[in-house]
Amino acid sequence: MKLLLDTHVLLWALSDDPRLPSRARSLITNPHNQPFFSVASLWELAIKHQAHPDKLLVDANQVLDWCQQAGFGCLQIAERHVLALSTLRYEEGRPPHNDPFDRIMLCQAKVDGLVLVTRDSLLPNYQEGCVLRV
Repeated sequence: MKLLLDTHVLLWALSDDPRLPSRARSLITNPHNQPFFSVASLWELAIKHQAHPDKLLVDANQVLDWCQQAGFGCLQIAERHVLALSTLRYEEGRPPHNDPFDRIMLCQAKVDGLVLVTRDSLLPNYQEGCVLRV
């Protein structure tokens, strides 16, 4: 299975953080699965590190190095991902999900046949079968 790791899951996996749920850890370390990270995560990390280097101690360059060392695949952002934004269906009456990085990663997973692994409680409100909340 191809796994697209949401940014927080990616950071937890790379740093062996105890916040990484055991289910996610099992999926990521399973040799039959292929973990990927999105360029959107690097973009998000670059913005957040620049804004708050005291809170986010690693920058996008460091995370990219760690991803490459871990053997994680890199998923670029393509036109098909951007165009898929208009196809996302959100469950009516649920709190809004305003994170553009999460939405583009959701489109990447949807269009390219990956499973988006996340702890985000709002992403499952999208009526897309590619979200796995761990």
